[in-house]
Amino acid sequence: MEFYKTIIKNQRMRFKIMRIFNFLPDKMMLKLLYRLKTGRKLNLDNPKRYTEKLQWCKIHYSTPLMSKCSDKFEVREYIQSKGCANILNELYGVFSDVNEIDFNKLPNSFVLKANNGSGTNVFVKDKNSINIEEVKRELKSWLRPKKGSVYREMHYCDIEPKIVIEKLLKDNNNPDESINDYKFLCFNGEAKYVVLDVDRFSKHKRNIYDTQWNYLGIDTDCRSFGDVVPKPEGLEEMLKVANILSRDFPAVRVDLYWIDGRVYFGEMTFFPWSGFVNFSPDNFDFVMGEKFKLPI
Repeated sequence: MEFYKTIIKNQRMRFKIMRIFNFLPDKMMLKLLYRLKTGRKLNLDNPKRYTEKLQWCKIHYSTPLMSKCSDKFEVREYIQSKGCANILNELYGVFSDVNEIDFNKLPNSFVLKANNGSGTNVFVKDKNSINIEEVKRELKSWLRPKKGSVYREMHYCDIEPKIVIEKLLKDNNNPDESINDYKFLCFNGEAKYVVLDVDRFSKHKRNIYDTQWNYLGIDTDCRSFGDVVPKPEGLEEMLKVANILSRDFPAVRVDLYWIDGRVYFGEMTFFPWSGFVNFSPDNFDFVMGEKFKLPI
């Protein structure tokens, strides 16, 4: 665990404190955050680690396509252009004004997402059990324009905030469990590792595999759970999709689901864990860094 979390346990308070230092130049801010979150000095002049190269890209690399693919609505057009429209989840609507959402017309279950955020989701399993006015208040807070980024992920600031409403995905074989989240770490159009997140909303656990589904025994801030998960039937199909969607970027994480014999798209993330993560063993940071060819 990042040591400062043991001192300041409240996440909102940590963000408030970090925003006090938001006036700092990007390089200085990233060095401060990297030291706080990893306990290490950030090398931006000659980055070798995967996490260091992610910080380097925050300063030196940005394209409009990154913003498009980080937008949970606009990315749909990109996916269609790559011939992968079949992996898109069913869309119920996209709104710039919360008051335009007619909850009466929505099905009993659905998911609400901010198109420009992380962790800004409301999973509705039973529409009759939610307080719609409370939900609306939360959605309105998501629609406020971003005034910069503490973690300097500035491509999110170019996204016009919207609320996206999609079908709530469920695994019919395990309807009461959260669905497995397969995150493919890709470099120059080739997936190299698969991060499996399970039980994300309860006892979150994480495993890391190579593309042959060999368990690597790598720990992060989230504990692993051992070599107990069988290779998913759709691994090869998911790898194919991840390779197609990642071709335009030096590095990106492509998140996918495998449900009832079908691939579904989750999201594309250019700075996994914001680049502030410790791997155990530590050498894995360097191994991934070698695969990450900087766009210079």
